[in-house]
Amino acid sequence: MKTLISGIHHITAIAGNPQANVDFYTGILGLRLVKKTINFDAPDVYHFYFGDELGSPGTVFTTFPFKGARKGTKGTGELTYTAFSIPSNSLEFWIERLKKYGVAVSDVLTRFGAKLIRFEDHDGMGIELVATDSDERTGWTYGQVPREFSIKGFYGATLNLRAKEQTEKLLTGFMNYKFIGQEGDRYRYGTEGKPGDIVDIVVNPSGNRGMQSAGTVHHIAFRTANAESQLEVQKLLMENGYLTTEVKDRNYFTSIYFREPGGVLFEIATDEPGFAIDEDEAHLGELIKLPEWAEPSREEIVKNLTPVSLKTESYA
Repeated sequence: MKTLISGIHHITAIAGNPQANVDFYTGILGLRLVKKTINFDAPDVYHFYFGDELGSPGTVFTTFPFKGARKGTKGTGELTYTAFSIPSNSLEFWIERLKKYGVAVSDVLTRFGAKLIRFEDHDGMGIELVATDSDERTGWTYGQVPREFSIKGFYGATLNLRAKEQTEKLLTGFMNYKFIGQEGDRYRYGTEGKPGDIVDIVVNPSGNRGMQSAGTVHHIAFRTANAESQLEVQKLLMENGYLTTEVKDRNYFTSIYFREPGGVLFEIATDEPGFAIDEDEAHLGELIKLPEWAEPSREEIVKNLTPVSLKTESYA
């Protein structure tokens, strides 16, 4: 099978207060705000992109912050935990750092031989930090997180589903994923089985359905190289009964969307063109960037957005 998908591109969540969202991911976790734009499908809402220095595919956690949104609930049919990759010697640093800022942290857990910690952000978003020596990517820091301890990008994601068979068929039959192993009710898949491409399915046959709102994942996007390979994926999926959207232009990549059999919204996003097309690399995320079609309404759009600022010096 031709390699069309190479792992996770980005993961997008619903959040609440915009400033609290920026504070947590840039301040506490030390990610870079690489783009500050709007939800192209709901222009009155921000779309924040947090990642490594350049917002490389496989590092970017994005949010739609709805001020005043009630908290959602984790359950089946959802991506319940987003896992980031950290250096193997950094677990104690992160445990101490999270506790310093009032974040409740799990005991150190072990999964498929790797040690990790689990916690939630201010909205209840499920996050894991997985310690590994097998991630060659370089993390980003504003200075408050030493580079030798910084987050490198995604490790993987956990899908909570009532059954795995049809989702497994999708991943392994049409998305270049392979079965890696099983621990209890957790089944692991990867394109190569490395940080940035891991997808776990936790099977929970009697679980309650999740309720999507603040603190829950909206969708997971998978990487494809370019527009040509994206169309190949779309054709393959549609020929095999998956209902995909038309290609949507998201400025920094193009996307198609579809529901996997367990109910999670999947996206296939291109690696090209990236986040530096409308801002200098040294100044990513500093301005509110709008798609061309929204520029005529800039004044009205910006007026309705809650002002936010970077306060990373408060988290040194």
